[in-house]
Amino acid sequence: MKLEVYKQDGTKSGETVELSKEIFEIEPNDHVIYLAVKAYLANQRQGTHKAKERSEVSGGGKKPWKQKGRGGARAGTTRSPLWIGGGSIFGPKPRDYRQKLNKKVLALARRSALSYKAKANQILVVEDFNFEAPKTKDFISILNALKVKGKRTLLLTNGTQENVYKSGRNVPKINILEANKASAYDLLNNQVLVLQKSAVNLLESSIN
Repeated sequence: MKLEVYKQDGTKSGETVELSKEIFEIEPNDHVIYLAVKAYLANQRQGTHKAKERSEVSGGGKKPWKQKGRGGARAGTTRSPLWIGGGSIFGPKPRDYRQKLNKKVLALARRSALSYKAKANQILVVEDFNFEAPKTKDFISILNALKVKGKRTLLLTNGTQENVYKSGRNVPKINILEANKASAYDLLNNQVLVLQKSAVNLLESSIN
C-alpha cells in the first residue's frame, strides 16, 4: 500500500511511502482489539477508592440505649451501617485493576487497528518536521495546511521530539506520541492518524 507524502504547507511532495501489507492490510481481529482496549483502560485506573467499614469509623463505643424496655429495636453502636454516619457494607477497597496481555496479542491488536485506519483512508503521511523552540502558532499552521484542525488527531513522531510535543500539547483534539509507544486504543481513538515520514519505519519495527 502506497501513500503520498505531504509537505508542511499541505502540498504533495511527490514522494510516496510503502506501507507493509503485513501491518496495514490484514483482516482485523475485533476480539483482540476489544481485549487490548479493555486492558488499556483498566490499566489507567488508580484503584485508590476506599470506604470505611463499621470497624474503621470513629466513635460508637457506647451502647446508645439499654437493651430492653424502650419498645424500639436493639442497638449496640451508633456506627452501624444502618445508621447515618455509620460504616459502609462491602464498600470499595483499594485494588489493582491491571490486566496483562501477551506481546503477540498486543501486536495483533495494533496491526488490526492500523488496518482499520488504512481501510477508512484515515492515515496521512507528512514530511519530518521539528521546531527550534516550542511554537504553537507554527504547529497550528501545519494542522491547517493538512486540513486536520478541529478533527481528533493523533500525530506519531520518530522518537522524542520535545519541541513538537510542547507546541501541540495545548491544542484541542490533538495527541502526540512516539510511534513505537502508540497502543491499539491510541491508534483507534482519533479521526485522522498523521505519521511523520520517518515514523513509519519506527512504527512498523515496533510491531514486527
